[in-house]
Amino acid sequence: MLERVQSLNNAVAQSKDLSDLFAFVAEANLGKTCFSSSLGQEDQVLTDYIFRYDLDIDVFTLDTGRLFQETYDVLSSTQKKYGKSIQSYFPNNEEVEGLVSKQGINGFYDSVQNRKDCCSVRKINPLRRALQPYSVWVTGLRSEQSANRSDFTVFAYDSQFDVIKFNPLLHWTYQEVLDYLESFNVPQNNLHQQGYVSIGCAPCTRAITQGEDPRAGRWWWESSHKECGLHKTNN
Repeated sequence: MLERVQSLNNAVAQSKDLSDLFAFVAEANLGKTCFSSSLGQEDQVLTDYIFRYDLDIDVFTLDTGRLFQETYDVLSSTQKKYGKSIQSYFPNNEEVEGLVSKQGINGFYDSVQNRKDCCSVRKINPLRRALQPYSVWVTGLRSEQSANRSDFTVFAYDSQFDVIKFNPLLHWTYQEVLDYLESFNVPQNNLHQQGYVSIGCAPCTRAITQGEDPRAGRWWWESSHKECGLHKTNN
């Protein structure tokens, strides 16, 4: 699998062109493909492209139960604009009840392990279930989002979920993302205008100030790598 992924990366090099990249994936016959959207700006670029060109890619999102209302608003406006369905996956109710019983409703603030346990129940486990039927997982990752993602590649084998991860926006700049969203009038989360760049669960996200790292607003009380575990590895 790793040799195949290397071959895929050699073929696309540093390409940014979505038309070329998605055509390459279709021609490579990698298998059933899905796209997981957090409804953030990068993911809205990909949602627009997939829906506008009616690509054979299933789109879903993870509803942790603790999202901002503004995130639900952009989900609703996106489905209305394109007339397409975005499947929502929820955490297992018994797992959530057990988590809250053990650590309290806001226990994720108490330790890094508690926070990771919360992310596992509310995000990782539902994602694992959602990815089960698929061979290729499209993401909106960009290399400049964080130091942890700077060495990511366009294609990678994700052993955690046993899928090939496809990152078509990897070499895009943030300005290119903004230009695309404006050009095609793509729905965006209103919180982006209030200093929120990377938006996750409401209790775990704050606005950032000018000059701060784009992910500084995620789990701001920690000094970790600012990852929930969905993209902790690129191989």
